[in-house]
Amino acid sequence: MPPNSTAAPSKKKGRRARLLVFVLVLALVAGVGYGVYWGVGTVRASLPQTTGSLKLDGLRSSVEVKRDGYGVPQIYASSDADLFRAQGYVQAQDRFYEMDVRRHMTSGRLSEVFGKSQVSTDAFLRTLGWRKVAQEEYDKQLSADTKKNLQAYADGVNAYLKGKEGRDISVEYAALSFSNDYSVEPWTPVDSVAWLKAMAWDLRGNMQDEIDRSLLRSRLTDQQIKDLYPAYPTELHRPIVDKGAVDKTTGAFDPAAKSTEPSSGAAGTADGATRGFQAQLSSLSDTLDEIPALLGPSGNGIGSNSWVISGKYTTTGKPLLANDPHLSPQLPSVWYQMGLHCRSVSDSCRYDVAGYSFAGMPGVVIGHNQDIAWGFTNLGADVSDLYLEKVSDTGYQYDGKEIPFTTREETIRVAGGGSRTITVRSTNNGPLVSDRSDELAKVGQKAPVGNAAPDRGDGYAVALRWTALDPGKSMDAVLELDRAKDFKEFRAAAKDFAVPAQNLIYADAKGAEGHIGYQAPGVVPVRQKGHDGTLPAPGWDSKYTWKSKPVPFAELPYEEDPERGYIVTANQAVVDPEKYPYLLTEDWGYGSRSQRINDLIESKIKDGGKISTDDMRTMQMDNRSEIAALLNPLLLKLDISDPHVREAQKLLEGWDYTQDADSGAAAYFNAVWRNVLKLAFGNKLPKEVRVQGECLTVRPADSTGPVDEQNRLVRECGRRDPSAAQPDGGDRWYEVIRPLLKDEKNEWWHSAKSRRHIATETRDQLLARAMEDARWELTAKLGKDVSSWSWGRLHQLELRNQTLGTEGPGVLKFMLNRGPWRLSGGEAAVNATGWNAAAGYDVVWVPSMRMVVNVGDWDKSRWINLTGASGHAYSAHYTDQTEKWAKGELLDWSFTPKAVDTATADRLELQP
Repeated sequence: MPPNSTAAPSKKKGRRARLLVFVLVLALVAGVGYGVYWGVGTVRASLPQTTGSLKLDGLRSSVEVKRDGYGVPQIYASSDADLFRAQGYVQAQDRFYEMDVRRHMTSGRLSEVFGKSQVSTDAFLRTLGWRKVAQEEYDKQLSADTKKNLQAYADGVNAYLKGKEGRDISVEYAALSFSNDYSVEPWTPVDSVAWLKAMAWDLRGNMQDEIDRSLLRSRLTDQQIKDLYPAYPTELHRPIVDKGAVDKTTGAFDPAAKSTEPSSGAAGTADGATRGFQAQLSSLSDTLDEIPALLGPSGNGIGSNSWVISGKYTTTGKPLLANDPHLSPQLPSVWYQMGLHCRSVSDSCRYDVAGYSFAGMPGVVIGHNQDIAWGFTNLGADVSDLYLEKVSDTGYQYDGKEIPFTTREETIRVAGGGSRTITVRSTNNGPLVSDRSDELAKVGQKAPVGNAAPDRGDGYAVALRWTALDPGKSMDAVLELDRAKDFKEFRAAAKDFAVPAQNLIYADAKGAEGHIGYQAPGVVPVRQKGHDGTLPAPGWDSKYTWKSKPVPFAELPYEEDPERGYIVTANQAVVDPEKYPYLLTEDWGYGSRSQRINDLIESKIKDGGKISTDDMRTMQMDNRSEIAALLNPLLLKLDISDPHVREAQKLLEGWDYTQDADSGAAAYFNAVWRNVLKLAFGNKLPKEVRVQGECLTVRPADSTGPVDEQNRLVRECGRRDPSAAQPDGGDRWYEVIRPLLKDEKNEWWHSAKSRRHIATETRDQLLARAMEDARWELTAKLGKDVSSWSWGRLHQLELRNQTLGTEGPGVLKFMLNRGPWRLSGGEAAVNATGWNAAAGYDVVWVPSMRMVVNVGDWDKSRWINLTGASGHAYSAHYTDQTEKWAKGELLDWSFTPKAVDTATADRLELQP
């Protein structure tokens, strides 16, 4: 081809990709020459120095870094500045590539690293403005002390980066250098602050439910929608606090704060706009699912478990505290274990704390110090609303007037050259997220309005109001928690924790039995009467805006030393809504996990029993399925004539509802549950809210008899079909099903005729059909012999590097990814290895870490991480904790100087 051919750049790019693959393959097969040199040299170059001594600019005195056999560091310093400078250096040693990707995500700059495929992601994130808000927090909200610590941390990161090229930092940079000219930038304090926005997004609450409820109105009646979103079952699942506990020193409630009128939302106030709005919401729903993809899936399983037991019920005589946050699996884990220790705690050096931090952020987020322990779970408060806005080219309508947009321009640079400039428009309700989709813009222009909104201007748009887009002081709160000495200081720290809204549990060892407590922190909006946040609202009407002040912190729920002697938080309702004057949300988790934990505690302390550290660990691994306990007795009563289905049915006889990895009963039941959902609900929902399954399982067209060698099942993948769609199967669906089981002819039990089935009209007919479909599905997946079936063969975890491990060449995926592991547990079990029934049985969210804190006798505490301390793919500590994590084992957690010295495997001295 001639040199001036237009195909030359593409050809050159192809050669680069082939060269990368060639070199990596050579390294992997231990070839000779440059391949081996590149592979081994690059891997060795990026592994950190963990022994001996190093010079670290800016230190006032020497710092010791003691790593145990799993590479977990404990840092010892003589001043706050030295402590956080060393923390930045050490975390950059182990995790800088992860930190760098995170900061590019939070600032909407992924395209600079990964190219044009990330432009739409960047545009959406720029519209949200996470980095902009983080900068405002740093400039105007955070204390001078926090800023000093953030700067010291950034200085430590930059000391590590000094003089290094990308290939010296991680193997991912070495791979990226073949496709773009990206170079690493210095770290800044705002890079650290911005990560809290990403975590807030992952735990953003009911935004998807708000969209789905609106979309359901296109096909379902109000009663049917109510069936699908039942009220929280307070009579079955205990809220966190027994009463509407608030600060008794204030005592002032606004009786009008709680909405008592049904919400109408956009769908009720502008019916003529509904059709266009629903099309916008459908597209926005797809966007929310995809952005940011690096955070992994969201869903009902995203939550956490935590509980704390008073010393009067423990074998130690002091409190025990457990925590395991549920997040999407990431490699490396989102958590980084470490200890931050002042050699002598004083005014100039105030920290002696250990636990789980975020790589890229100073301090410890969850853990304990020398006085107190604490844990987090997601509160689930409704802190976001979508607003339908009437817009023109120049502004938006509000109470009959047109108001100019607030605008700003953002330029997105793309690896390989070029850039794209976008304009971000905002109303008084927030940024117009619909601007990021051409499809949404067109729909908005054509939205039919009839007589409902004749002054709509040129069309409609969708704005997002979200507490995380307002500057806050959450970074202050993290460091205040690390220093807190008692419940009063703990609550004072929690007051600054704005987003994400969390449940905080507490324990100390003071007094005869220690103290336990709970606090709900976070900015929770107060909506006006008639708006409960369950549906998108009309932005042009001031009656639907938030009140100027959120729920006062002093009136957020809390407890101290409750009479029952323990506190459980697992994303259930915080309070009985009849006993609390504010609306926190209408979309709690439905309490399956929390009630199981409550029941386990009650069974242990009954008749004077005591709970041990190992009992806490055993509770964390509890695999019992609540929906199985509800549904399985009905399945066993069905008269099944097909011998092959009857053979599978027998697996359920005598089953105790535990979902162990080797359980054939668990495999079959969960397949039945998945098919019940598809038949009863999935095929009846509007296509906009249905998720496609990963494969269809069908018989060949000529198959009429039982499964055998001549009439085997086949799987057809990649064919989109409405019949493959279904709900996700979380514990909301347990409460949907519960009342329907008593109504055997309810219309939800009706399912359409198919090639192999007659239509069903009753509960038992549909359950029998689901059992048959599950039999054929598992035969295709696991084989004809039911004795070979096991839950772990279906329910597997694969750990994927969040960037090149998902989108890179196959050889890079081989280098960076690990697994699979066959797991016990399941959706809405205490051992919450979640799966989404809409897509299959693979594990999509997990207990991202587990800890059990032995309060007061800190060295007897236990912990584990999902992966390991290191983000380097060929470090011994990349996934060295995963096998033990999968088995439910915990590692020793040393805290005192003597215990840390005993556990130390590597010792590094950082010198001025």
